[in-house]
Parts: sequence; structure tokens; C-alpha cells
Amino acid sequence: MDLSVFSERYVQARQQFLEACARRGLAVQSSPHPLKGRDQEALAIDVCRTGPADARQLMVVSSGCHGVEGYCGSAVQLDLLNDDSWMALTDQPDLAVLYIHALNPYGFSWLRRVTHENVDLNRNFLDFTQPLPDNPGYQALADVLVPPRWPASMANTLQLLLFVVRQGHRSLQSAISKGQHSHPDGLFFSGTEPTWSNHQVRAILREHGQQCQRIGWIDVHTGLGPQGVGERIYKGAETAEGLARAEQWWGPGVTNSFDGSSTSAHLSGTLDMAVIQECPNAQYNGLTLEYGTLPGPLVLKALRAEQWLQRTPQASPEQRRQIKQQMLEAFYVQTPQWQRQVLEQSRQVCRQTVAGLMGD
Repeated sequence: MDLSVFSERYVQARQQFLEACARRGLAVQSSPHPLKGRDQEALAIDVCRTGPADARQLMVVSSGCHGVEGYCGSAVQLDLLNDDSWMALTDQPDLAVLYIHALNPYGFSWLRRVTHENVDLNRNFLDFTQPLPDNPGYQALADVLVPPRWPASMANTLQLLLFVVRQGHRSLQSAISKGQHSHPDGLFFSGTEPTWSNHQVRAILREHGQQCQRIGWIDVHTGLGPQGVGERIYKGAETAEGLARAEQWWGPGVTNSFDGSSTSAHLSGTLDMAVIQECPNAQYNGLTLEYGTLPGPLVLKALRAEQWLQRTPQASPEQRRQIKQQMLEAFYVQTPQWQRQVLEQSRQVCRQTVAGLMGD
């Protein structure tokens, strides 16, 4: 198992992806981002496709929806592109595979979870012509979550603990992470209009997905659950039929956020809404493949610190370096054991997805 598919910076991950596509003779379609990366490199969403243009079955593998989580997803994509047996398996007359590298390249490069608009892309696929959902729980906690000084004081920590004692851990998770529209400089901001990445994703779907009968999408994430475990979170229509199909494809361990079986809170405006809206005639089966990294409190601490840093340009270079390193470690475990676990599980899930798409 070649662990060199894991990169140290976005610029390296992108170069490896482009080179892997070139070795396969695959054309890459790039959507340049308007800003530069932390190494002053060009940023882009890069897409390559295998299979016939008129394929009725489409598999999508995407990385970097949450920026810094792209280190894991990019490695998964490279592992597939470098695998001759995988390429042979997917060389079928009615099957296409779409690799979307770095849905949020800005966050990937700058070690942020959000886009350059400070938006959580996986909360941004909403109907902005309608009133946006309120989140009073976040409004009550906003100033506690991102305090004026960092590290947070003991009193600040006690306020969060008091919320958990009164309302429970799941209520805290939902209030923080389900998305909010009241604080543009806060955590898990869903935005008030479609982001740049939102527009690009929809354009990609219109080009590659609208003619398909079935779409299976694996979107790779990190940060929730036990370290090294890839939770299989179903994303799609909230129906018994959809859940049954997900279990048929990926096994009885599939979870979902709407019945409380997942480590994730129930979210609005997720990526799957773009597929459902842009490809309404396709049967859609989506999966968030979520790899655990560090314990939840440490991940939340990293997110809070990084959001404070974004608000605090006068922070010292050393504090900036420490917070960014903490952010990277919260979403990317740089050990051979974790990396092998990631690739082993993703290989299985991807093969199951092909079997599901090509089955009766």
C-alpha cells in the first residue's frame, strides 16, 4: 500500500492528482479559484472522468468539501487513480467515474474548514429564495464559542459545560454544527447566497450528471467518530427505500443523521441537495465517508481557535502557526496506521459502490 498518496500541502496534493490523471491519459477540467493559496499557488477545482460520455451509471468521488479535510480525500482519489485493478474494474461500457478534487480548494490550502467566504460548503446548498432556517441555539452560544481572547478562559469553558449539563451533548452539537445565518464571522456559517464552490459543483453536475439514470457519490470527510473508523453516513432522500438501497450497497452499518444513528447532527443545505436538484431524473445514492481523527472536544477546540484567529489579524506569528498546526492535526492524522485504515476502507466502499451501480 503506497502511502505517498498522502500530501503535506495542497499544492503537492493537486500536483499529484494532475500527474496521476496525465499518466492515465485523462483530461482534466479545471475551474480556477479567484484567490491564491497560502504558498501563493493557483487554486482550482479539478475534475477528471473515465468512461463513456453517454454512460447511464455515474460514480462520483469528491474531496475537500471541508477544505482541510481534503488531505484525506485527495489521498483516496490518488489511490484509486494509481490502482490498475480499480481502473480495470471501472472500465465498463455503461459506467463513468468522476473524480472531483478539492471542492473547496481555498480551505484546503489555507488549513480552513470553510470557504473564502467563511461558509461551510456542506450547509450552503439551500434555496436562498426562501426564509433561511433559524438556529437560536447557536445565537445563544456565539460569543462563548468564539471569545474575544484565546486561549479561552476557565469561565468560558464552564459556560459550555453548563450548556451540556442543562441540554445534553447532542443539543450542543446540533446548536453548533447544523448551520447558522446570524453570524457571518462565526462557526458553521451557511451563507446568505450560493458560494463560488456551490456554483462550480452545480455546473459540474449539469455537464456530467443530468443524462444519468443512477448516481452514486462518495464524499470523503474527517473529524467525527473514533480514530481511523470510516463511518458510512447515507446522504439522499429521507425515505425507507433510499435507506434500504444504501444498506444493500454498503452494508447494515450505514448510518444517517435524520434518525440519530450517525455521529453527525441533522443538517440542512448539504451537498446531496445539489445532486437532487440538478439531476432530478437520476436515482441518487450518496455516502459521506467520515473518518474519525481526534476526540470531539479537541476537534471543537481547534475549530474555535481557528475561527478566533480569522477574526484576529494581530495574532502573533507563533500563535498563528500553533493554531494552524492544531487545525491540521484535528482533521488529518499523519500516522501510517491511520493512513492505511483510510485507504483500506475507502477501497472497499468504492468497490461496493460500483457493484451497486451496476447491479439490477
